[in-house]
Amino acid sequence: MENDPQPPAPNAPEAPDKEKMDQIRKRRIQALMTGAPTPKAEGEKAGTSSSSSSPATDSTPTNESTQTPSKKIQISKAAPSPRPADNLNPFTKLGAQARAATMPTTLSTTNPRPSRASTVPVADETIEQWENRTLGNIFRITLDPQQKTEGSHKLIFLPNLRQELMEDKAPLLLTKERLDSALLEAASTISNNKSILDYLLPCWKRVVKALKGLRGYAGAKDVVLKEAKRLCMSNCIFAVEMPELYGRIPNAATDSLTPYLLFEGGEEMGICPDFLTELVSRFEEDESVKHIITRAVSGISLQLSNMTMNDNYKPHVNALKGLCQFKPIATAIAMDPLFQMATSAPGIEKHTILGPFFRISPLQPEVTKEYFAGPKTMDRRHINTSQEALRLTLQSHQRDLLDIINQLVRASPEAKNQTLQWFAYVVNSNHKRRAMRPDATQLSTDGFLMNVTVVLDGLCEPFMDTMFSKVDRIDVEYLRRKPRVDIKEETKLNADQTASDEYYDVEVSGTSNFISEVFFLTLAAHHYGSEATNSMLKTLDKDIKYLTGKVAELEAERPKFANSPMNMARFEEQLRRFNEVLDKSMSLKFAIEGVLFDKVMQAKSLMFMRVVTVWLLRVATTSNYTPDKTIQLPLPDEQPDAFRYLPEYVLEDIVGNFNFVFRYIPDVMISAVGDELIALCITFLTNSDYIKNPYLKAKLVSLLFNGTWPVYHRTKGVLGDSLIGLKFANDHLLHALMKFYIEVESTGAHTQFYDKFNIRYEIFQVIKCIWTNDVYKQRLTQESRTNTDFFLRFVNLLLNDVTYVLDEALTKFPKIHDLQQELRNPLANLTPDQRTAKEEELASAESQAQSYMQLTNETVSMMKLFTKTLSASFTMPEIVDRVAAMLNYTLDTLVGPKSANLKVDDPKKYAFQPKTLLCEFFDIYLNLGVSESFVQAVARDGRSYKPENFDAAIRIITRYSLRSGEEIAEFEKLKERFRIAKLDDEQEDQDMGEPPEEFMDPLMATLMTDPVMLPVSRQIMDRSTIRSHLLSDPNDPYSRAPLRIEDVIPQPELQARIEQWRAETRAAARAARLQATGSTVMETTAMETTDE
Repeated sequence: MENDPQPPAPNAPEAPDKEKMDQIRKRRIQALMTGAPTPKAEGEKAGTSSSSSSPATDSTPTNESTQTPSKKIQISKAAPSPRPADNLNPFTKLGAQARAATMPTTLSTTNPRPSRASTVPVADETIEQWENRTLGNIFRITLDPQQKTEGSHKLIFLPNLRQELMEDKAPLLLTKERLDSALLEAASTISNNKSILDYLLPCWKRVVKALKGLRGYAGAKDVVLKEAKRLCMSNCIFAVEMPELYGRIPNAATDSLTPYLLFEGGEEMGICPDFLTELVSRFEEDESVKHIITRAVSGISLQLSNMTMNDNYKPHVNALKGLCQFKPIATAIAMDPLFQMATSAPGIEKHTILGPFFRISPLQPEVTKEYFAGPKTMDRRHINTSQEALRLTLQSHQRDLLDIINQLVRASPEAKNQTLQWFAYVVNSNHKRRAMRPDATQLSTDGFLMNVTVVLDGLCEPFMDTMFSKVDRIDVEYLRRKPRVDIKEETKLNADQTASDEYYDVEVSGTSNFISEVFFLTLAAHHYGSEATNSMLKTLDKDIKYLTGKVAELEAERPKFANSPMNMARFEEQLRRFNEVLDKSMSLKFAIEGVLFDKVMQAKSLMFMRVVTVWLLRVATTSNYTPDKTIQLPLPDEQPDAFRYLPEYVLEDIVGNFNFVFRYIPDVMISAVGDELIALCITFLTNSDYIKNPYLKAKLVSLLFNGTWPVYHRTKGVLGDSLIGLKFANDHLLHALMKFYIEVESTGAHTQFYDKFNIRYEIFQVIKCIWTNDVYKQRLTQESRTNTDFFLRFVNLLLNDVTYVLDEALTKFPKIHDLQQELRNPLANLTPDQRTAKEEELASAESQAQSYMQLTNETVSMMKLFTKTLSASFTMPEIVDRVAAMLNYTLDTLVGPKSANLKVDDPKKYAFQPKTLLCEFFDIYLNLGVSESFVQAVARDGRSYKPENFDAAIRIITRYSLRSGEEIAEFEKLKERFRIAKLDDEQEDQDMGEPPEEFMDPLMATLMTDPVMLPVSRQIMDRSTIRSHLLSDPNDPYSRAPLRIEDVIPQPELQARIEQWRAETRAAARAARLQATGSTVMETTAMETTDE
């Protein structure tokens, strides 16, 4: 990750103390490059250092420089042999030799010891004495070999500098002119296993403190301290970039700011803001300073990449956060090659600078294992406590991440671009997260992507106001300007891949704004991040259910292995593996719940989705829609290209996010939902052709359904009151629901038969919720009158559903009854395998019965609502016979001889309440009984009409007081009307006899009343028959050519002949009956006369 610093060339970047330090640097490198120094070389080096440390204004002749080393050579020869460790540090060796050589000299009277600063009263100090004392205190250095400490602090004795001063016959005082040599010598005494920064950083803190402590006019002192500050910073830079200057071998472990950035700025070893400010001030003059910072940040990131939320990660985050407060540093970090250096989605987390920071999450395996250890035995309170603890920690971490990203994007245009590019890199590398079977080893982790999503939500906050005032800044043409977000392979809302490629191949001119950039990045992050994690929660529920059942099965088999230790060992190992996977799955589930059930996070997410909703409606309607405006429905048939070619996940993110919150944390929705959500559902259910994916449209229904689910005191859910009172909903909702009810008959999927029942169940729930508003009843009446064919199709499908689910449910109960009886029978003599098979068969039948019965209850309930409001529509000629047959069949099942087979153990388990169901059909009979055609249809049903069934129904309802006396009396009258109609129908059949073949409907074998000809097959049949057929199949039943009811050809002549034949036949039959009656009367009279 890091490149060890190499000895700089003579033209290396210069520090501010350019002239002097360059001289020192060049000479020091030259000395270091000569290999293992001889005593003479060391003496020369010391002399060079002394010479270079003189003030810049003091021009020392060359011959003087060459004389000084000759004196030190003698001193070096007198020194003891160096220890092996000293060979690594020329400065240390030099200091040891000088110390041995100068010790006798310091005791001589010719060179008096320097006066200790502490012996001179501060008030009487000269500026030179103050300078000596202050520099000694700041840098913990001394020229006095006897002064080893200052208070409680150890001092570093500088023998080389002392000797230079003595040779120059200068006062033995520390001065700013000699400070560079003093610092080089002092720093060289630090052992190789420690960093020179351990010494220099506390010095920096002291010099800054001294500067801030100056009061009044202190010109000379200010100059001294500023020079000390400058030299201290320069040596800090050299210590990191060029440790060779101090006679050290480069070592990445010690030559870095990384460990010091992890301390708080106020700590002695911490990097304070003043230090960073000084570093930043040198950026332009010395490019290596940037490298120091970026290398340190890379080190922090590298350390963090091996940590989890269980570890002490906070200092690393605080370090980056503190650094990014300085815009030049933030820019340098963003422009570093490591900022985006990764080759795979998992690599982003480990090898980019920001990756490890976003990787910290409660979803890391080590964290879930610690917080949810032994999940099977944890009680709910313990789980909630652990989840809340993780949630609070994560919230704090995500706030820090958002602060860091905000600082990066505000630092400079370059930093902003790099940051957005990193986010794009993340989402584009994780496209396969939404695959059917994603490979986790090739993708980023859930915790990482959740953090990315939350931070991007935070970036969107400035334009997420409730008035949607900035939504017009989101430019849909962004996707045609070489966008960062790759949508090429994504499924589009209503376009195929070829058309999509052609559309996006045309590049649009212009520049996209920041709002558009962040908006589309956040949309993609939700799709690959939070929405994928939502899906994982559902998957985990299924896995846990399966694993729990598997463990229970294995435990049941334990007795089989009791007598075989070897088999028992294998059994235990298999059981252990299953339990291990189960524990891991449960722990992960609890952790994901802790993350996803964060109400603060979800509230921000929902606010973003509200903005997406408004924006999507604006694109679809090509208007400036906001929730206070009304959309004109239906939308034009010609769809806007900008809408058609949008990725499907734009809409999927909205419904997925809202549905998740509705289901798991609905209280968040109370304050986070607006009319735009209802407008979205109604608009795209009404104009369902705008969306290609039928399952995506079905999710809109689920959204309305979940919105009407009771929440706390809101019995009609979060959306119920709005659906009832909102005018836009009053005008369009019922039609939209009925339209989609018809459409889901065929979704094109292999599961469409079962899908439609689930979708229609949700539609029923929504209609039940809004039915309290009479406006919807009026809308239903209006639909039946102005859109008759549409309404008939709806009613026909409703009847199909009632018939099917009711039959499926009620036929399951006899099977359940028989299986329960067989399993209870002690004489059945079932083997264990047979019993297991029977139990599985029973479980399957019970599951199916429960599902079908729930659908039955809702479908019958819906039919009751509609027949009460609109009985005439259910008694139209096209459907009245089907309605009557379905009601009669169900009544026979509920109260007829077969009803005994419906008795099962605990019927409520299956949502089966026979009395309640009987009452629903009782009410439907009464609702439709106002129509004479319905009464005739009931009586005409030769399969299931049985007068005794009505008697049984009245008896049951009366016995349990299920209905009022008035309603029972009305039903008695209706029963009598059925009886009379049955007699009339039988008489009619007797009168009509065998009609001519040409008058008979070929499909129903009944006498036609309104014959029509089919245009293609030229077949003649009754209008009601073909209309009924077209409700389920839009094709000619003979030729299979497409057919509409408007295309049939009336046959008025045939109709007139049928009517004439019918009238004549009926008159003849009546005359025959009268004649027969008259003959009978005459015979009776004659017999009476004869008797007299």
